[in-house]
Order: sequence, then C-alpha cells, then structure tokens
Amino acid sequence: MTFLKTILILLLVYFGLKILFQLAKPYLMRYLAKKVNQRFENAFGQSPFQTETSQAERASANYKTFHTNPTSKKKVGEYIDFEEIE
Repeated sequence: MTFLKTILILLLVYFGLKILFQLAKPYLMRYLAKKVNQRFENAFGQSPFQTETSQAERASANYKTFHTNPTSKKKVGEYIDFEEIE
C-alpha cells in the first residue's frame, strides 16, 4: 500500500510540475529575450530591433564616412593566397 501511495505522489508531483512549467514558459521566454536583448545592446551599443528609418540613416552615414576618405593608409591585414590541393 505504501509503494502505491509513493508512486501516486510521484506522478502527482511530476504532472503538477509539468503543468506549472507550461504556464510559466511564456514568462520565462519573455524574460530570457529581454536579457539577451540587453546583452546585445551592451555589446554593440544599439538595439538589434531598430526601425527601418534609423537603419537607412545609419547606412547612409556609413556610406558617407567610408567614401569621404578613400585613400586611407590603414593596414587591415596581410593577403593570403590559398591554393587548391588535389
């Protein structure tokens, strides 16, 4: 009788936790999404979810800064010539 009682208690706890996690999953996912968004903002200094107008303005600003100084003498890296081996 105690074995059956233990099995029933374990099943009740299992299904109770399963239902509880299904109810808490949307809130947990929303919390995790906010945390990931904050980490992206901290790492890159901007939100990854921007409006199209701000992206267009940023793209035009990047285009202008790139093309205003085409004779830049910055050394980016060295050229590596890869060859295919057969």
